[in-house]
Amino acid sequence: MTSAATVSAGSGPERPPGAVQAGPPAAVPAGPPLASPGELLRRLRQRHAADPVTHVERVPPRDGVPASWPSWAPEELRAAYARRGVTTPWRHQAEAAGLAYDRRHVVVATGTASGKSLAYQLPALATLLADPRATVLYLAPTKALAADQLRAVAALEIDGVRPACYDGDTPRAEREWIRRHSRFVLTNPDMLHHGILPGHAQWSGFLRRLAYVVVDECHVYRGVFGSHVAHVLRRLRRQCARYGRADGPTFVLASATSGDPAAAAGRLTGLPVTAVTEDTSPRAGVTFALWEPPLLSPDPSAAASGEPGSDLTQVRRSALRETADLLADTVATGVRTLAFVRSRRGAEVVATSARRSLDEAVPGLGDRVAAYRAGYLREERRELERALLHGELLGLASTNALELGVDLIGLDAVVICGYPGTRASLWQQAGRAGRSGQEALAVLVARDDPLDTYLVHHPEAVFGAPVEATVLDPANAYVLGPQLACAAAEAPLTTADLELFGDGAKEAVAALVEAGALRQRPTGWYWRHRERPEVDLRGEGGAPVCVVEAATGRLLGTVDGGSAHFLLHPGAVYLHQGVSYVVDSLDLDDGCALVHPEEPDWSTHARDVTSLSVVSVRSYVDAGPVGLFLGEVDVTSQVVSYQRRRIATGEVIDTRPLDLPARELRTVAVWFTLSPESLVDTGVAPADVPGALHAAEHAAIGLLPLVATCDRWDIGGLSTAVHPDTEAPTVFVYDGHPGGAGFAERAYGMAASWLRATRDAIAECGCEAGCPSCVQSPKCGNGNNPLSKPDAIRVLDVVLTNLPE
Repeated sequence: MTSAATVSAGSGPERPPGAVQAGPPAAVPAGPPLASPGELLRRLRQRHAADPVTHVERVPPRDGVPASWPSWAPEELRAAYARRGVTTPWRHQAEAAGLAYDRRHVVVATGTASGKSLAYQLPALATLLADPRATVLYLAPTKALAADQLRAVAALEIDGVRPACYDGDTPRAEREWIRRHSRFVLTNPDMLHHGILPGHAQWSGFLRRLAYVVVDECHVYRGVFGSHVAHVLRRLRRQCARYGRADGPTFVLASATSGDPAAAAGRLTGLPVTAVTEDTSPRAGVTFALWEPPLLSPDPSAAASGEPGSDLTQVRRSALRETADLLADTVATGVRTLAFVRSRRGAEVVATSARRSLDEAVPGLGDRVAAYRAGYLREERRELERALLHGELLGLASTNALELGVDLIGLDAVVICGYPGTRASLWQQAGRAGRSGQEALAVLVARDDPLDTYLVHHPEAVFGAPVEATVLDPANAYVLGPQLACAAAEAPLTTADLELFGDGAKEAVAALVEAGALRQRPTGWYWRHRERPEVDLRGEGGAPVCVVEAATGRLLGTVDGGSAHFLLHPGAVYLHQGVSYVVDSLDLDDGCALVHPEEPDWSTHARDVTSLSVVSVRSYVDAGPVGLFLGEVDVTSQVVSYQRRRIATGEVIDTRPLDLPARELRTVAVWFTLSPESLVDTGVAPADVPGALHAAEHAAIGLLPLVATCDRWDIGGLSTAVHPDTEAPTVFVYDGHPGGAGFAERAYGMAASWLRATRDAIAECGCEAGCPSCVQSPKCGNGNNPLSKPDAIRVLDVVLTNLPE
């Protein structure tokens, strides 16, 4: 294996002992190719009496369009690619590489496995060969992707490049070597924000010679996270200019297919960006199935529990159980499969269930399946990546940590457990399957919620609709202020800097001065404190909480601070690598949860309560009996209890109280009001108004990702028969991040189409009184009570009749 630092003999200084080794991934044992995705799908469908497949889309194969190597590409680099089996670039690769080499900022937005890596590697490495002092900075949203790209660059064995990963996993003994000698540094926005920019003096040589900044998978940078990263990139540009790089580095961005990638990349970097969007790479055919789990018979024992929402409503088989069975079935037939699951906990559940099923069929076969998610320790992640690359694992249940570009060789099938929130992510995940031109299978398993149900019965919304535009708002005051504080801590802010940070910068600096964070002097604005500002890029609600086994003191993993109230409250069941633990205590001040191993036959589900007040109205539409508003709101929420539910049946065992602190949020919301008279006229009795609005709220939250690049967990809602600030029946939907994330604005602008899809999803659901597929919510703090499905349709009819298109 080739050293990442010394990719050819005599290429540069020796790395210190313990340096990470990286090279080309080992060849994966080929195994039997997937004979026919259609035949495999036919076998999978036979497990159910009623066919679970609602639609099959055949994505045809496509021939590639090659191009000549650009004249500026050195022969040494062409030969390196030839050794890796790349004899000529595809046309879009050559076009993007040419723009970047001409020092024009470019985004290449093409499909999965279209070779976007070569589009940025080619100009970057050619420049490093031509200029022995030039440097390159590569940014990936995940450590796994950066490690994968390190292997790819190191495998080219280009003399003198010395690529290296610099992230939280990099040993301290190695960091100084990287700063001094690596010319191709791979990292992530978090490390750039927390490590490189605060220590910019130690990186002065690297920044002075920085020729290219590669921003990989840039469609991930949306919402609050994207807005923070936009300012981190501006801070990077500022430091490069301070150290003499007056013209600044060239930005090369890679994105999944997305709506208006040039505009999104421009907002992210603050620079004019040219987009290359025509995908000219060859593509194998994909059979894409939409799969709706079957209905289960009502559980009389659940109704007898007397819990709210535990009536005889029919529910569907869990998408997690269905995905686990599909993963087990494909692995049992030798099909290499990746299952994408929305949550960390879900990935553990799917992997554990699939392993159990496989071991029952063939003892030991379950060892070929594992879970992969964030929160694992570095050693665990690297071992799983190694086992996957070497073919020791046949099946993997993963969060989106493996969605992003990681070179997963030899996958035949992908199972997607629940719509991932955007069509861009859906196609990114589906594109993980397919090897060496072989046909592949992708299956979207619908969760029991309004959006998934809508999509599997409206395939045109999946296969016929354009991919969404990326939503981010760098002018968000709750992002801009903290980022300006970080910039000032790195070096005093000047008037010229404020133009770099864009709209709202002057007002944000004035607010920081008034708050005592900055001091204005003739030479600029200075940070007043000894400690650096604490800024969380990902909006995860604070520092991670460590999960520690009480008896041994062993660190099992981490959970982000924003999720700790829901996942690590006392009594919660926590899963790690298939082993179940129960939380004994949660210390939020120290960021530590103590757990003990236990295998209960129940799962836990936290419940919260929310209150909301209107702060200001930014915009509104007066539509007679209906009003549509966009504005700022204050939201107070508190996790107050949790349910224990039987794993086998979903039966509610009991509800237990919790004593956790309330959390407050100022954010942006969209809301609509109705006059009481309009509700009476449409047949909604006053006693039924709370249930009507509550049901409409749940469905509206579930369908919002159809028009905005968000997840239903990124947003919240509240409904009330009479709100004190509106004095009318009102439904609120708000962004779940401080200052908003741009989702409410998108909902306000697309209100008619959003609410019409919501109305259709409720009306077309086959249940009688409401179910998780239409108006019930998995995150409802009131136990989905009260809810009125027919009255929700009437409420939305009133809104749509009066609201302009």
